[in-house]
Amino acid sequence: MSARLGFFILLVSFVLLGVTKVCDAGLLSKNFYQKSCSQAEKLVRDITRNKTQTDSTLGAKLLRVHYHDCFVKGCDASILLDRVGTNQSEKEARPNLSLSGFEFALELSPVPDILALAARDSVSFPEPVWDVLTGRRDGRISLASEANGNLPSPFSDFNTLKQLFARKNLTVNDLVALSGAHTIGVAHCGAFSRRLFNFTGKGDTDPSINATYAESLKKQCPNPANPVTTVAMDPQSSLSFDTQYFTTLNQNKGLFQSDAALLTDRVSAKIVKQLQVPKDFFSEFGKSMKKMGAMEVLTGNAGEIRKNCRI
Repeated sequence: MSARLGFFILLVSFVLLGVTKVCDAGLLSKNFYQKSCSQAEKLVRDITRNKTQTDSTLGAKLLRVHYHDCFVKGCDASILLDRVGTNQSEKEARPNLSLSGFEFALELSPVPDILALAARDSVSFPEPVWDVLTGRRDGRISLASEANGNLPSPFSDFNTLKQLFARKNLTVNDLVALSGAHTIGVAHCGAFSRRLFNFTGKGDTDPSINATYAESLKKQCPNPANPVTTVAMDPQSSLSFDTQYFTTLNQNKGLFQSDAALLTDRVSAKIVKQLQVPKDFFSEFGKSMKKMGAMEVLTGNAGEIRKNCRI
């Protein structure tokens, strides 16, 4: 998590800590903080938008942290926890190593609600694209081994993706809609280099990728892949949260193997075409984000409220 993101969570957390201690709801709800702190969600929104205006990469970072958190033991901010003893924590798992650094010991939570709200508000202008239900509590367990088994890989084929999402009670429609988050942000060369230089182990290029696009990527990411070099996930509008990802994907310019995999299934490919329509994408993305944000959450007396997000 970046310094700016850490600073923003720190500010909002001062407001929400006491609120959660007196609101002991058993389920997520809309406007959970309305009675105890009616300005809580507005504060999250205002700070998020202010930070997003000064850091155009923040939206992609927030969406990714929220996604990586929710897919492992639910949306409980366990991704922020440091290791205990010799057990590596989630943020030390290979799929999470490319997330922005966790150098700040973020004081005062509840963090899961902040991550959920901020993920929405960083890409929702001028009005929220989806409702975020609140009332989450912090999880107490964070293991790298669980991250490795639950987070989809950029190398995944369609059946693997479908199974991982189904395990979380998410449908193929959710899979395609949430993949639309790849319309913003960047990826390290190592996440797709094999598609360019050694797809089947014979020094070949993935035949499903647009040849012109592949040559462009090879120039940006020569072999062997430089671990610090990044490439825009959406070559047309990597800073704009829009439907360009789906248009690009239909041109066989999906960056990851997992992107291209969406075109290998008849149902999935049909949804990809449908979500090129902005109204349809924003509606379906919002529904899927709401479902993901409610996965395996801890509420009521479950979990805890940490004063230090890393411990």
